[in-house]
Amino acid sequence: MPNQQSQNSNQIANPQTGELPKVKTPEMNDRDFVNDALSTCKYLTDSLNIAVREASHEKLHTDILQILTETHQSCRELYNLMFQHGWYKLEAEDQQKLDQAFSQFNNYSSQFPY
Repeated sequence: MPNQQSQNSNQIANPQTGELPKVKTPEMNDRDFVNDALSTCKYLTDSLNIAVREASHEKLHTDILQILTETHQSCRELYNLMFQHGWYKLEAEDQQKLDQAFSQFNNYSSQFPY
């Protein structure tokens, strides 16, 4: 599915699919459930990153690393689902700011010892 730009030229989003109710009620809808799952997934990856760094046993480290990888993949799938339905929007950055950041960090490479 090709990405489409919304009305705001700095916003990258697909149009909403019309699956959500027109009026928000206290009940959770599909977007709420997926958004909650994505938030939980992000929290899990943060916690698993710490666990894998601090695992003292090699087998435990390997197992947690595998779980971390699978959790990152789940996060990506949830993000893709939200983006496809128009429930996740991104802000495009100004090219001048990108060039400035690239130049700044590219100049840091001269400080590397190799």
